[in-house]
Amino acid sequence: MDRPTAANLRHEGALGLYTPEQRRRRDETRWTLVQGILAPLQFAIFLVSLTLVLRYLATGEGALAATVSIVAKTFALYAIMITGSIWEKAVFGRWLFAPAFWWEDSFSMLVLALHTAYLVALATGYGTERGRMLIALAAYASYAINATQFLLKLRAARLQAAPAQAMAQ
Repeated sequence: MDRPTAANLRHEGALGLYTPEQRRRRDETRWTLVQGILAPLQFAIFLVSLTLVLRYLATGEGALAATVSIVAKTFALYAIMITGSIWEKAVFGRWLFAPAFWWEDSFSMLVLALHTAYLVALATGYGTERGRMLIALAAYASYAINATQFLLKLRAARLQAAPAQAMAQ
C-alpha cells in the first residue's frame, strides 16, 4: 500500500482529485452509477438500523428488528465496498488504496472490521445481546466518520469539476 505523498498525489491527480483521464473513466463506468445508488440506500438502512439499535439499548425491546437491520446494513456495506473497489479499479487502475482515496479506504477497513466483528459475534453467540449492539454502535460510529470522508471527497470532486466545465463552455 502506497501511503499518499505530495508527489504521488500530484501524479495520481488527487490534489485535483482526478486527472482528466480519470475523470473520463469515472464518468464512463457504470460503477459510478452503482455507487450513486448504493451509497444513499446504505445510508437509509443505516438511519433505520441506528434508530432500532438505540431503541433496543434504551428500552431492551426490539432486539430481533435491530439484529435484522444490522445484518442488512452489513450486507449493504459489503456490497458498496465490493462495487467500490471495482469502481476504483476502473477509475484509478487499482482495486483499493489509490492515493486519491487512500485515507478513506484505510478507514473503510476499520468500518468493515467492526461490522464483521458484529456478524461473527452474532453467528457464534459471543457476548450478550447488549454487548453485540454496542459493537454495532461502534461500527455505526466508524461508518458515520467514513461516510463523512466520502462526502467531503465528493464535494472536492464537484468543486474541481466546476472550473473544468466553465473552461469547456
